[in-house]
Amino acid sequence: MDNYRKLLVWQKAKDLAVATYHSIGASEVSRDFGLRDQILRASVSVASNIAEGYTRETASDRAHFLSIARSSCAELETQVIIAQEAGLLGAAKAAELLAATEEVSRMLYALRARIRAAE
Repeated sequence: MDNYRKLLVWQKAKDLAVATYHSIGASEVSRDFGLRDQILRASVSVASNIAEGYTRETASDRAHFLSIARSSCAELETQVIIAQEAGLLGAAKAAELLAATEEVSRMLYALRARIRAAE
């Protein structure tokens, strides 16, 4: 599939990035430039790596970039937890972002497994 925009996981990852921008911009995290930038970079990286992987020639490359995207999910999850525990992000917003991150991560794992099985 060359059109990554049709992938449900890409759509959800993109929505996660947008939700992260909105949540972080409306929180105390916006004042911590280092953490804010790390969180936003990780959130954008998820959808970006899915897109990059799906423009690659081989299934192996696609699977590799899905792994990178999943790693970015773990990075985002960690940063959201830190922001919440530091009192910079409310529990409700953190829970929303964490639930979305977990969903995208599960979807990436399943898609990567299907790609690997088809090789």
